Amino acid sequence: MDGVTKKKFQYLEARFGDTPTFTFTMKVKDLMSIYYVAVRGIDKVDGAVQRVLNKRRISDIKEFILGGHTFFNSFILNWTDENYAPTFNDGLIELPIMNSSAQVIDGQHRIAGFEAAMEDDESVGERDIIITLCMNLSTQKAAEIFLNINTEQKPVPKSLMYDLFGEVIDDESHAVNRSTDIARHLNDDPESPLYKLIKFPGSPRGVGSIELSTFVSSIKEHLKPGGTFGVYKLTTLDHQRVVITNFFKSVKSFYSEQKLWTSKTKNPFLKAAGFNGAIDFLTGSLIQRCAEKGSFSVDTMNKVISFESEDILTWDDLKGLDGKTSRKKVKDALEANLLKSLPAQDQYEF
Repeated sequence: MDGVTKKKFQYLEARFGDTPTFTFTMKVKDLMSIYYVAVRGIDKVDGAVQRVLNKRRISDIKEFILGGHTFFNSFILNWTDENYAPTFNDGLIELPIMNSSAQVIDGQHRIAGFEAAMEDDESVGERDIIITLCMNLSTQKAAEIFLNINTEQKPVPKSLMYDLFGEVIDDESHAVNRSTDIARHLNDDPESPLYKLIKFPGSPRGVGSIELSTFVSSIKEHLKPGGTFGVYKLTTLDHQRVVITNFFKSVKSFYSEQKLWTSKTKNPFLKAAGFNGAIDFLTGSLIQRCAEKGSFSVDTMNKVISFESEDILTWDDLKGLDGKTSRKKVKDALEANLLKSLPAQDQYEF
């Protein structure tokens, strides 16, 4: 190994299942000198599990780094060079700084972002990052680690930052993030009344009915500090998500009785105008009524909405109407049932 640069790092050893790992910190510039990426379906080498890079994501990461930020999660590498191997002695790992000696298992977009940032600011290379190193993993073992990170561990919703720290730097961004987080939960949760009914950008044709843009634009103003949810002290992600979920569970229960909920041609709430009208009703009337009752349960909402079979509005009732009129008609239909739930005149106290 004459002439090969070697660097020593103090490491922490751990074992995950039957895989030993070695975690330590190193400079960004040293990582750039040893890593390589093996893309699945393209590179015919052991451990090829990575996806093709997303250029837009790299650009976003670059700006994040140049803004002075860093990453607190580790970069997971797999040492593969058969001629130059790390050595371990007295709690120190000695690494040969060799080109293409360590394969990236997790962190390829972050690494590409660091590379792009270093082109603009060379000092980025002096920053410390956390490395978790594995030794000579097979493709199967590398895939198990990759899948564990990318499927078993779900990312924290972006808007949760507001709940954790109580600050919003950009109200508009927070409201959009919060709306998107709620939409994603409603779309992904098998118990949700809107399971697989929200169409996210890039979804295949025929997947989803309610455009994400429709969902976000209808609810975001109400999720801002001082919006409807805030006024009634429904400020956390969980509370806001449950209120919206329970509302659509309630509406779904009435439509399911008539076997209409899954009909894309009959269910008005799966169209933009109907969905907007529903949110108008939720934010304009139902939240206040539930707050007065001290309950946002599905049962409470059912008693307020209380659709009779003859009251069920279908898309056929809205045909030929413009979007604004359709939206109002849906809201009015829900309002009408809310009015029916009011006490009779002789039940009031004066």
